[in-house]
Amino acid sequence: MKIKEFKMALQSRKGVEFFLENGTPVAAHFHITEVGLITRHFIDCGGTLRADKKANLQLWEANDVDHRLEAVKLLKILETSESLFGIEDLEIEVEYQQNTIGKFGLALHDGNFILTATQTNCLAQDQCGIPILELPLETKVLGDSKSSSCTPGGGCC
Repeated sequence: MKIKEFKMALQSRKGVEFFLENGTPVAAHFHITEVGLITRHFIDCGGTLRADKKANLQLWEANDVDHRLEAVKLLKILETSESLFGIEDLEIEVEYQQNTIGKFGLALHDGNFILTATQTNCLAQDQCGIPILELPLETKVLGDSKSSSCTPGGGCC
């Protein structure tokens, strides 16, 4: 999710809730402790120089269980941080503490903000010898359509 889409979704809400992809809610008393601009300059394993920019939100849970962040306040925080981002509509990365600091994407699904899993990847697979996997499709005929029911001892399962 990008900044503009996130801000638009916040405009029609009173409160803000985040969920992990498995449906587990982030504690309702979370804080947004940082809004930042993450800029990475790096060289991939194929020798290509690359750059990446993301807007970063850091979610943190304290022991103040009565705390609730309202959407209006989060919008004000985002508006204050806009000078960091300039006019760019950047992808949002969310940091959230679990066993270690996790980095998540952000999506809107059925009206809920979802912290989506992120993955590492090789950006130069063609240059570092990673074979392209082609898995053959194997089709087996288990029986004709008249005898497609499976019964105990019938050998079909």
